[in-house]
Amino acid sequence: MASDGVHDLTSILSSEGRDFLIRNNGDQVKVSSLIGKNVGLYFSASWCPPCRLFTPKLAQVYKELASKNDFEVVYISSDRDELSFKAYFSKMPWLSIPFADSETQKNLKLLFQLTGIPRLVVLDANGKVSTDEGVNLVKKFGAHAYPFTSDRKKQLLAEKEEEAKNNQTITSLLVSTSRDYVLSNDGNQIPVSKLEGKLIGLYFSMPHHEQCDEFTPKLIEAYNKLKEKEENFEIVLICLDDEDEDSFKEAFKTMPWLALPFKDEKCQQLKLYFDVSDIPAIVIIGQDGKTSNPNAVELVKEHGIDAYPFTPKKLEVVDECPSAKLELQSPKQTHLFISARDLVIAQNDGEVKVSCGCDGSKNKDEAKQDDEETCKEEKEETCKEICKEEKEETCKEICKDEKEETCKEEKMETCKDEKEGCKG
Repeated sequence: MASDGVHDLTSILSSEGRDFLIRNNGDQVKVSSLIGKNVGLYFSASWCPPCRLFTPKLAQVYKELASKNDFEVVYISSDRDELSFKAYFSKMPWLSIPFADSETQKNLKLLFQLTGIPRLVVLDANGKVSTDEGVNLVKKFGAHAYPFTSDRKKQLLAEKEEEAKNNQTITSLLVSTSRDYVLSNDGNQIPVSKLEGKLIGLYFSMPHHEQCDEFTPKLIEAYNKLKEKEENFEIVLICLDDEDEDSFKEAFKTMPWLALPFKDEKCQQLKLYFDVSDIPAIVIIGQDGKTSNPNAVELVKEHGIDAYPFTPKKLEVVDECPSAKLELQSPKQTHLFISARDLVIAQNDGEVKVSCGCDGSKNKDEAKQDDEETCKEEKEETCKEICKEEKEETCKEICKDEKEETCKEEKMETCKDEKEGCKG
């Protein structure tokens, strides 16, 4: 592969009896003068409409980079005759291989596996290919793409993505050049502008996908409840199936929300933009148009509308609820008698503490260090055993002991009834 090796400019751009390149005014420039520079090999032709559109853009970038004095372009022609070559080359401010040297042109096309034009292959100062996607880089980023390396491309894409997110709105996300609406499941077109100022869930899904089919009913339930509460919330389906339109229509009829049209260009763009790798996924867009949660599926699964508005901050709140309920339901004091050690679990003012009586040794000032260590170790081991193996049995004993203790203080008829309740 040409992209894997290091290329000697003198070898690939010269031929027997020629060690120079030409300008459009006829001047000759030694190939050796390009050594140490970044060199763009521009494959193009006058008869190619995309080439004619791109050449002016490349010429503008070339002029902007001229002051650096470390970048040059060489035209490799695919023109059909010399007259066409001269007319086209007259609009280019860079160098060219002479039209008559068809052998060198052919060798370069084979070396860089030319399959279409226009194409811009950029070699770095050492002769290694920086990119063979020079055309796209120039189109997207202009002179900012220089020196056209993969690292520079990644940097520019990251900057562009960051800029897009900073300026993100629901309109910028959902509107395309040919469409400014979304669809309801009865076929009506709803202007995207009506979604501005709402909390939006972008639901990435596919019909007949097992996980999606399991999650969608839960999402419908949550959606309907939020609508009953008149929350300012909407969902837009982003269908990632671009093959089966009938399945899309069938599935969409069961959904109470909106959708992008089937096979809309924005579907795949949004998948890439939000880096959706697994489905189902639901991206939450805040009322300001910014992303508030990259995926709220687990929130909806575990907490339903209690997790609304489905932000990470709300997750912290709902995750505290089970702990709070457990504290409220915990008994004030429970005794567990295991292996001659008394484990006391006590709740005081909402705080749960575990202590070990250790046969009363903690109440004696003269308790030995090794007894305390033994207590600690046995307490930890006992707790593990309770949780892992004896949870159910222990709970039965607690229930039984406490009920029997209560019975001693009440009437025998009440005792009998409560014991039966405990066993049930």
